[in-house]
Amino acid sequence: MWVFLIIVVSVVLLLLLFLKFYPTMGGKASKAKLHRFSQSNNYQGGKFINHLPTGMDVSATTMLSILRDYSKGNRNVKPRHPLPMTAWETRSTAGEGTASVRWFGHSALLVELDGKTLLLDPMFGKIASPLPPFGTKRYKGELSINLEDFPEIDAVLLSHDHYDHLDYGSIRRLKDKVGTFIVPLGVGSHLERWGVAPEKIQEHDWWEEASFAGLKLVCTPARHLSGRGLTDNSATLWCSWVIIGEQAKLYFSGDSGYGPHFQQIGEQYGPFDLTLMECGQYDPRWSAIHMMPEETVQAHLDVRGNVLLPIHWAGFTLALHDWTDPIERVTNAAQAQGVVISTPKIGEAVSFPASEYPASHWWR
Repeated sequence: MWVFLIIVVSVVLLLLLFLKFYPTMGGKASKAKLHRFSQSNNYQGGKFINHLPTGMDVSATTMLSILRDYSKGNRNVKPRHPLPMTAWETRSTAGEGTASVRWFGHSALLVELDGKTLLLDPMFGKIASPLPPFGTKRYKGELSINLEDFPEIDAVLLSHDHYDHLDYGSIRRLKDKVGTFIVPLGVGSHLERWGVAPEKIQEHDWWEEASFAGLKLVCTPARHLSGRGLTDNSATLWCSWVIIGEQAKLYFSGDSGYGPHFQQIGEQYGPFDLTLMECGQYDPRWSAIHMMPEETVQAHLDVRGNVLLPIHWAGFTLALHDWTDPIERVTNAAQAQGVVISTPKIGEAVSFPASEYPASHWWR
């Protein structure tokens, strides 16, 4: 019995030490930050909340069905060949009077707007996990630029702290060429632990507006969760972003289940020239935190978007559907609703306003 107890205590202590000293897990909020969180309408009982019932069905029936489906597997959950990548240069590609967006798979995007360069959710790591030997691997296909060759970045915008959006290695490699990190409440603690100077970090609550280098940025709601470890579930806020410049207005959904917040955002800040809208890694059993593709199109209409660019696919397998299912379904739904949709290759520039947008079916 004593030997068993010693083993259990030792394992628990090792786990606690691992969580404390392994930097990938991120940082914890200071007392000053916790006090600020307590003033937020989105913070209750020591955690951030959604204002609609949100989460995953954890009933025994549902969990058994998920285990059954994962055990069966799906040979089409990831591509069998490397994904095509478009080569690009570090200099600005947006012409005078236009803006541009480059999508790097999943939810990583480079935005050039009003002469400013923004990176959104720059996850460029190979595995979306705190432990490299474990977790889902990025699809095959190398980006045509090294992170060290990125241009100077005026600001990085983050939507939340999950591993497929906030990557320790990517931040460490990019941080010295980033002017400002603009993040939802609490996420700055991770960045500080990873060597980002506190004065370079702005943290915002939902509906807070910020002026940055002539752009108007708004931290807007999303319907999701957060957390990087076993003990920090919903300890930081998740969000979407409104980006308003002279050249264009953009909406970046981050991760979100469908909800009335899209219509509220559209009423207050729409219409948008371009929406960057989540459409992958979904399942009816967790649709409260990840939209189904048909809901993606409806969310685009709710925010009063003009052109829809689907994201959160073609990077990692985090659900059981075919890897091409998101783009096929969202394209069909957009066509049925008369929505203009752009489907660029990874790394391909989408400039706007434009007479036409990249719309090849390259994944086929």
